[in-house]
Amino acid sequence: MSTQTAAPDLRYPVGQFSKPAQYTDSFRRAAIATIAEMPAKMRAAVAGLNAQQLETPYRPGGWTVRQVVHHVADSHMNAFIRLKFALTQDTPTIMAYDEARWAITPEYAIAPEAALQLIDGLHQRWAALWRGMSGADFARKLNHPERGPMSLDDLLALYDWHSRHHVAHITALRARQGW
Repeated sequence: MSTQTAAPDLRYPVGQFSKPAQYTDSFRRAAIATIAEMPAKMRAAVAGLNAQQLETPYRPGGWTVRQVVHHVADSHMNAFIRLKFALTQDTPTIMAYDEARWAITPEYAIAPEAALQLIDGLHQRWAALWRGMSGADFARKLNHPERGPMSLDDLLALYDWHSRHHVAHITALRARQGW
């Protein structure tokens, strides 16, 4: 009888996104803290990596470490703008984008420091915006063309997960590689 355990799914080092059953003030505070702390965690995750390591995919067929950092900047910029639209318009339909195609645009070839600087300032503003929202604001909605209607609580939960997810891609790779 085999006692093999399944190999971990390198695509989802913190598990797949799962919407919480309910949103509480405690959940919101923790999720906002994740967003506020992510820039330092991302910087720590890539600290000291050389050019070859930055070009290493976090999994076979996956993005390189450099691409992951640039993706986080792009994704979180889009999420910040989506949040602002939802706070200032009635159920806006937001624009989706092809993240795989964005990951091969020319600026992804530059050093990740530019993306890290962007993430630093963006997350400072983003956390301040989340912290300043009222309870009613979290119930506001946006319409995502691929995900359907989402509350701002849903958006917060998604980007709490997304922040942890991509930092873990890099830290898990480093652990596997012994970097």
